Amino acid sequence: MTYFSSVEGSLFLITALVAVVSAVMVITQRNPVYSALFLVLTFCALAVLYLLLGAQFIAMVQVIVYAGAIMVLFLFVIMLLNLDRPLETQSKLKHQRLVAGVLAAVLLVEMIYLLHRGLPTTGTQPSPPRNFGTVEEVARVLFRDFVLAFEVTSIVLLIGMIGVIVLAKRHLDEKKAAAPERILSPLRKE
Repeated sequence: MTYFSSVEGSLFLITALVAVVSAVMVITQRNPVYSALFLVLTFCALAVLYLLLGAQFIAMVQVIVYAGAIMVLFLFVIMLLNLDRPLETQSKLKHQRLVAGVLAAVLLVEMIYLLHRGLPTTGTQPSPPRNFGTVEEVARVLFRDFVLAFEVTSIVLLIGMIGVIVLAKRHLDEKKAAAPERILSPLRKE
């Protein structure tokens, strides 16, 4: 019985196909909102692939950080900039399509060559430790071996947040000083 005839192998093939198709849709969509949503689907498919590899922590970070927080930020920026209207820009490169076609053909030839030749076999690969990639193991390494780097990173992020708050407050105070009536008028009842 081969790997791909098992349930895990079938799930890998389906998830890999979803990841590749959604990644292609990210770069072929003209609407940036649809492109961002296909990127979320790509991130989720990658999380399933990480789960199949036994890396639960990386899979959850993929969903929470990338598919969650960063994609919400991307969608917020897209909506803020109102990018759903068609862009009226002309290509800066005159032969861009020709160069892209040649590079795609070279990539296709390389892929056919590698598939025809086959992947090199180096014998058996050493199996990772039993709890490799689990949340417990990542936490143990992070808080035992890299605790100083972890704490320094948290302090740098805290300083960045405080800086943003101070700059935003200063900007708001300057606006209040420039036009106090315009800002305070919704708060006053007439």
